[in-house]
Amino acid sequence: MSNEKRKMLVVDDIEVNRVILRQLFADEYEVIEAATGRQALDRLAQYGDQIAIMLLDLVMPDMDGFQVLESMNASGDIKRIPVIIITGDVSDERTLGGYALGASDLVSKPFNPEIITRRVNNVADLYDHKKYLEQKLREQKRELAEQDKRLKQTNMFLIDALSTTVEFRDVESGEHVKRIRNLTKIFLEMINDKYHLPKEEIDAIANASVLHDIGKIAIPDSVLLKPGRLTDEEFKIMKTHTVRGCEILNSLHYVPDQEYFGYCYEICRHHHERWDGKGYPDGLKGDEIPIWAQATSLADVYDALTSDRVYKKAYSHEQAVEMILNGECGTFNPLLMERFKEIKDDLPTLIALTDMDDRNKTAEL
Repeated sequence: MSNEKRKMLVVDDIEVNRVILRQLFADEYEVIEAATGRQALDRLAQYGDQIAIMLLDLVMPDMDGFQVLESMNASGDIKRIPVIIITGDVSDERTLGGYALGASDLVSKPFNPEIITRRVNNVADLYDHKKYLEQKLREQKRELAEQDKRLKQTNMFLIDALSTTVEFRDVESGEHVKRIRNLTKIFLEMINDKYHLPKEEIDAIANASVLHDIGKIAIPDSVLLKPGRLTDEEFKIMKTHTVRGCEILNSLHYVPDQEYFGYCYEICRHHHERWDGKGYPDGLKGDEIPIWAQATSLADVYDALTSDRVYKKAYSHEQAVEMILNGECGTFNPLLMERFKEIKDDLPTLIALTDMDDRNKTAEL
């Protein structure tokens, strides 16, 4: 532990008073002096939080003690540096005025050396302990934030691993789930002037979106991996992946975050619904479809068009955009389409930037 003395600022326009206080506290404190209120503010600016306590006279010519306290309130110094007023006028008005401006204590002149020593040390020790506790609290908050960050990253890793396992069965690369997450985030952000979702909520929804096709694990290989066009009966089976996914989610007995579970469930069930009600499994239309499911739906369609699949080669970005805007992939929220059209030329860049951010977060794990 450092043996360096704590600093005390003594503010008084009468030199003899400063001398008395300096001699009284010299063994315990490094005493810094100021003869005027303006000098006191200069010392505060110079030493800042190094000052453990201030002894302040009220009656001074150029700037009185109340004005010093007002300035300390404006700068925030009064919250960090305790002030003990030393004055010959201990009227109720002055006493209450000092306390109202944040003074910690008030000592009347002439003062008893032993009493003022104890009161000053008590106040200084109290503030030191307060600063210690505040520092510990900040450290604990940082540690909790780091733990929360690591937990979220671990959860993301596990969700990605599960989702990628499903996608590999569908002969997809692990990059598919990452693209869905990043596209969902982009599409939510581009319409967020209407929905006003907090950043943390958008991140949670984007993470939940990677589970959109978890129900495909229950689809037979003969249907899931068929390279050609599905028959009507096979397509009926394929469509059940939405409800089968919800059955899987409902089978989980431990759900620590109901809101996040809700995002997962609604995205899983409704990412194939369409704005005109011609989607599945429930035939929802318009804003009956949760906006997070709508954003995931557009992300899924765009990624499906621009990726190689067992039944087709990838379309170019330009072709995919044209097909979506022309309604060849079903109808979408008009606002989504309006904003999608606005960002279509910048979308590849946005995808690359979001992917880079995603990779950086994963690298921190």
